[in-house]
Amino acid sequence: MSVHNEVKKVTTHALQRMKQHGEKISMITAYDYSFARIFDGAGIDIILVGDSASNVMAGHETTLPITLDQMIYHASSVVRGVNRAFVVVDLPFGSYQSNSKEALASAIRIMKETGAHGIKVEGGEEILGIRQTHTRRWHPRHGSSRPHPPVHL
Repeated sequence: MSVHNEVKKVTTHALQRMKQHGEKISMITAYDYSFARIFDGAGIDIILVGDSASNVMAGHETTLPITLDQMIYHASSVVRGVNRAFVVVDLPFGSYQSNSKEALASAIRIMKETGAHGIKVEGGEEILGIRQTHTRRWHPRHGSSRPHPPVHL
């Protein structure tokens, strides 16, 4: 006799429901497959692939040197190690600040090449237009038969 334990993936809807019910949401940072497996197995809800990989994994003094390609490498490793958790990836400095086309191209690369569930951008009012543009453009169309990226900014 086999026992099948269905793994319920963490989605934006699940996170919204948890917040509405006052449930705690756990989040931790990981940069590689091994730690992603450990954290996912421990029931962590959200795993952030942070640009702090620049400091932690590469020994830089700041997060500025990490590239989009390096973030894609780390995010891909994390996504392969996860069965349940929602994976969010930092857009690294210099990959979205110039204009909204660059921001969109960077976000698309991360989502296509890693399979991550969301991206995170840092900034204040200077990036507000980018965030609003991409949220409108990439908002999931529920009930639609059209394919759409599961991106959440």
